[in-house]
Formats: sequence, C-alpha cells, structure tokens
Amino acid sequence: MFFSLLWLSVMHCRIYTAVSPEKPTNISCIYYYDINITCSWISGRETHLNTTYTLIRKHYDDGIQQWINRDTCQSNNGSCAFFFPDIPYVRYCFQVTAKNTLNSSTTECVPMEMLEIEKLEAPDIISVEKIAGIKQLLNITWKNPTVVPERPLCCLIQYRKMHSNDLGNITDCTNHTETIKSYNLMDLQDFTEYAIAIQCKGALAKFWSEWSEERTGRTEEKAPSRKVDLWRVIESPQSSGNRDVHLMWKLLEEFPSSESIHGYKIWYIPENNASSTGSTRNTTDKKITLLLPGEAYVLSVIAYNSAGESPEATLRIPTIGEITSKHIDSVWTFTLRKKMIVTWEASSVNEYVIEWYKEWDSEPFNRSWQYVSNTTNWTFQEGAFESFICYNISVYPLFENKIGAPYSVQAYFQEKPPTVGPEPKADYLGKNEAIIKWNEINKKHKNGFIRNYTIFYKSKGGKELNKTVNSNVLQYKLSSLEANTQYSAYVIAANSAGGKSGNTITFKTSKFNKEDLLYIFISLGLCMLFLLFLGIICTLKKQSLKRVCWPDVPNPAKSIVVGSEDVFMCNSLLKQGQSEDGMVGSEDISVLEPGMPHENQTELLLIKHENYESDHTDTGAKDVPNDHKKELCNEEHEVVKSVSPSLPYIDTEQDLRSQILSAVKPNRKIYPVEKLEEDFSKPQFSPVQNSSSKDNENEDDEHTDFKEAATFNPYLKNSVNTREFVVHENLPDCNQNESRTQSTAPFQKNTAGQSYVTLDMFGLTIAH
Repeated sequence: MFFSLLWLSVMHCRIYTAVSPEKPTNISCIYYYDINITCSWISGRETHLNTTYTLIRKHYDDGIQQWINRDTCQSNNGSCAFFFPDIPYVRYCFQVTAKNTLNSSTTECVPMEMLEIEKLEAPDIISVEKIAGIKQLLNITWKNPTVVPERPLCCLIQYRKMHSNDLGNITDCTNHTETIKSYNLMDLQDFTEYAIAIQCKGALAKFWSEWSEERTGRTEEKAPSRKVDLWRVIESPQSSGNRDVHLMWKLLEEFPSSESIHGYKIWYIPENNASSTGSTRNTTDKKITLLLPGEAYVLSVIAYNSAGESPEATLRIPTIGEITSKHIDSVWTFTLRKKMIVTWEASSVNEYVIEWYKEWDSEPFNRSWQYVSNTTNWTFQEGAFESFICYNISVYPLFENKIGAPYSVQAYFQEKPPTVGPEPKADYLGKNEAIIKWNEINKKHKNGFIRNYTIFYKSKGGKELNKTVNSNVLQYKLSSLEANTQYSAYVIAANSAGGKSGNTITFKTSKFNKEDLLYIFISLGLCMLFLLFLGIICTLKKQSLKRVCWPDVPNPAKSIVVGSEDVFMCNSLLKQGQSEDGMVGSEDISVLEPGMPHENQTELLLIKHENYESDHTDTGAKDVPNDHKKELCNEEHEVVKSVSPSLPYIDTEQDLRSQILSAVKPNRKIYPVEKLEEDFSKPQFSPVQNSSSKDNENEDDEHTDFKEAATFNPYLKNSVNTREFVVHENLPDCNQNESRTQSTAPFQKNTAGQSYVTLDMFGLTIAH
C-alpha cells in the first residue's frame, strides 16, 4: 500500500532541476527623447530559480580610452530603463548580468550612439489649406519636435482621400532646423478632401516618431473634366403611347468626388426634329425619370459646378417597337477565385454595356452597369455580387451610337441549400391516385438554381417511395395508390449545394373514383327511369295488367243466378227477357270466349241491351207492378260497358255454348240453381221460368238430354250455404234491402282454357 501511494505521488509530481542562467542575448535600446533609455534583451532558458538581471551602462572616456561604468539598473524580467535627466549625449555601451544561487553570466558590452537610438515626439500639424488659383494642391504646415542640440530632421507626410484607404506618402528631409515647417502637396484631385498625418525622426535616428493627429483639407474646385457614365431603363409603353424612361448616371473612377458637383442638366430632343430646341431638366440627384412619346429621342446629361460644366454624355432612346439586329450570340458566367467572370460571343461589335441587378429587385434605379470595349469577357470587381442571390446579367452591344438588343442570363455568385422548402398540398384525390401541388419557392429563399423537386410519400406503416421531377414542374400525379388509405407526403427542392424539405401533409384516397360514382349514378338513374316508366305503364294499363297478372277469383257469395220477382224486375236484362211462364230465352244468354277482347265484350253487351230494349219493352212493362212501373219505364238506362273479371261466373266445358243451348232449348226455360251442401245433392229453390213459352218448347225438342249431374267447381266452393245479393245503392227502391238465396247450378267442373259465361250478364243493365 505504501509503495502504491509513493508511485502515485511520483507520477503526479513535477520534478525540476535548477540550472545556472544563460548569457542574455540581443540587447537593444531606445532613447525616448527627454523621457528615458529603455533596453531589452532575451533572457534564455528557464533556470527554475530566482534570477536577477543587472543592466550596466558604461560611457567611453576619451582620455583613458576605455569604458567606465556609469550606473546600473536591476530587474527580474527582460527589460530595464534609465530615466531623464541623467542622460547626456555621450557614447554608451550596455551589458547585462544574469545571476542566481548557482551561478552568474554576463554579456559583452554593446556600444550604441545616442543619436541613432533616439525617438522623437510626434509633430503637430498646424494647418492644411488650398492655395487660391492653384488646382490640385494643398499646403501643409506643422511644428517639428523640439530637440537639443538642434539638428536636421526628416518628416514623412501621409495623405489619403476621405472615405478611401488608398494612401500616399511623401518624405521631406532638409538640413534646416526651423521649428515651423511647411510643404506643398501637389498632383491631387480637384475639389477633393484629403486627410493628412506626419511623423518625424532625426537625420541619423533609426526610429520614427508616432503619427500626428490627422488634419483634413480640400483642393481647389474646377470645372468637371470628364463626362458622366450614363445609362437608361425603358418601361413598357402606356395605353396613351408614352413610356417612362429612367435615366441614371455615375461619376467615373478618375472623376473628382461628388462634393465637386453642384448639379446636373438633362437635355432631350426628338431625333428627327433637329430644329426643335428640346427640353431641359435640372436635378441634383444622379437619376431622373422622363415621360417621353413613342418616337426616338436623344438625351444628354451635363455635370456642373461653380467652375464650369463637364462634357455632355449622350444616349439614344429608340422608338416604340424598333427592331435591332442581335449582335450577341451567347453569354456565359462562372466564378473563379471569388470573382464573377462574364464572357460572350459577338460579331462586328467592339463596345458593350454589361448590366446586372438582383432578380427580385424591380426598382430600375438599383441596377448597375459597366461600359467595356475591345473585349468579349469581363471580370467583376470583388464585392460587386452578393452570395446566394440570383442576378440578371445582360450584355448590350453598342454600334453607330445605338444600343442593340441584349442577351441576358441569370447567375449566382455562390449557392447554398434553399432556406425554406416547398409547401405541398393534395388535390384531386381519387381512388388510386392523387395530385400533389406546390408553389415555387420565393426568389429570396432559393439560394441557387433549383434543379429538381423530389416527392416523398408513403402509406401509414408502408414503405416510403419517391418521384423526382424537373424544376419547371410544380405538380405531380401519384398513381397506383391504395383505395381508402391515408398517405403522408413532403417535397424536397434541391440545387447544386443541397436540398430543403417542406412541411409534411397527410391525405386519404377515396373509396370510389369518379368513374365508379358515375356508373353508380347512371345505374340508379336508369333504375329510377325504369321504375317510373313501369309505373306509368301500370297506371295506363292497370286493368289489362290486372286481368293478366291478378285475375279476380269469383266470389260465389256475389253470384246471382235466380232471385225473387222484384229483383228480376229491376234487372233489365232478366226482367225484359222473361216470358210469361217465367223462363229465360236462350237468345238472351251471352257466352264469352276466353280470348275475346274487352272492347268486343262491351260491344256485344251493348247490342244485346239494345235488342232487349226494342223487343221486350212492352212485355217488361206489362209484368212490372204499378208502384215500380215509373222507375222501370224510365227512358234513361244505365248500361254497364265492360265486363270486369271481378263479376261472378260459372265455368263450363269448352262446348258450354252448345250445352247451354241444348239444355235450354227443349223446355225453353232455365232450371233454378240448387244450393250446394257438402255433397252437392240437395236442391233448395224453384226454377226460374222464362217469359217466352214458345221458344222453350222448340228448344226442349232439340236438347232432351240436359239432365247431367252437376259436378264440383272449386272456384265456386264456399263455406257459406246461402248467397246474399248486394244491391247497388243507385238501383231503384225495389231492390233495396232485399236478399235472395239461391243454389249453385249443377254445371260441369271448369278446366283451364274452357269458355265461361258470367251469370251477372243477366243483370248488366239497370233501369233508373
């Protein structure tokens, strides 16, 4: 345990070895005039002990011709100073001794001349003034530093234009020792403000004084010597035919500063009207907007000050719709060593104007331009373009004092990924497809040319898919999607420096697409039309459809075969067709075939009714009681015009007509229908006699075998043993509140397709 702690202590401790000091080197001294002498040296290696440094100053004694110690100073670092006034101008040498507890070390004595190591105080500038009548000159007056004894001095004059870092230096060394000194600074720019500073030193000294405080002065003003650099931007013509022309200009690099210009004169005149004096405008700005007609104009701009005017700069404004030939074939831009370089191909042109401005900046006066000649490439000065901003660059050819059609390109000085991504939205959602739309990124946020868009999408819990489209595409149709499924999607816009994604959206596909819904709606519409058409058919053909689809089963309870004398009197057919002996003639019975049309049945009944009316009017009236004769003899009769399937009937075999005739003719009478019991064996009523006994005798001779036993008819089966006749409420009073019971006639059982006779035919017409 002890050895472990000892080992750790040794590992965490620094063990130093003390050494003797090395001999200091590189001794140098500066004499700050009338302040002190400061010497410095390089101490050498670290001794790890307290070391004392002693600076020894020796002067040379010419009498004994040797160095004599004058004084010393001590310090613990690499410098030491001797203070004024004990600093005579004599020849000195300096040496340094380094000493610690182990040893000491002394340098050689280094001789130094006081005039060589002195550093004077900074001079004081008294004035900086122009001299009237002398151009491009400033007179500078300053006070030299005081020195004893007096000796020649050298002064360095530094000058620069205000708001510029370009410096100029002039050195003035004279043998004169005057305290006040002046100097004429020449070859300056006219009416330009300059900043002046001065520093001085002794003629033999190595060290310059500090710079004086800056003083400013302005040169003499003179008339501008160079014309302005003029350019224009022409707006689209207005409905009135006029157009706005934006003029802008700048001073050339060699031109004096803007303070030398008092204003500008703008003169414009129609090109084809030389006799016109034109119009003049004055401004103190470097821009102006003119409203000019559609014809060609010549513009001139002159800068002026109190000393005179500059040469005029001229520019031609073309007519509206003027077509000029293209002299620029192509333009390229690229960046090299942090500079934008523009190169182009042209023919028969030596002068050009290069114009550039930010793509999103619509302010005409924010455009920059440069005139170039005898070259087809140009390097923009550093700082002319900002990074991550798109610029429109145009090259205009100049020929015959005209400006030709430009060739324009877009360029970025430097690109980076877009600041924001596209904001997508889902549109036109279908069953298996959706359209993703997005807006173009704002020009300020593109930071480079957008090369493509990539759409990433996936279903919930599914694999992410992507589609890439060109930069000019702002929507994409996603296909092969699952129906009724939720999807998420986002879009990435990419340039050469990288990409940026926008927000993620979610959308859900439809259960049905438009085609499915169209088919459904069409099917429903067709069904509704079919049902409507069917309803109309059923309404119009109600009776026909009812006879075909739902034939009425006759109700035996409503079947009338025989009745009381009063009932037959009210039934016009039976009443008028009865003979004196109460029998019904066979010619009064109508037998209807199964396929006979409804209209034929009606016509047949009407004919029978008319025959009965004409043949038996007297007979019917004769048998009617006195109290009912008025009603029965009424001239108005109501005729049933159709035989409804709902009327009671009795089916017979297919030869029913012949059976009826054979059964009726022998005796000229119809026997009463007997009431059926469960075994159909017991007759209940008396036969109904026909009114014509003569016909019964003739028919009785022909049909003597009408005595067949009645068979059971299921259509006439009913548990009710009696039949009660329901008389219509509009019948004569003789039929009201009367009921008759009758038996079912023992006719043969009906079969499918056989002819039938409705027994209600005997009472179709009712007299009122």
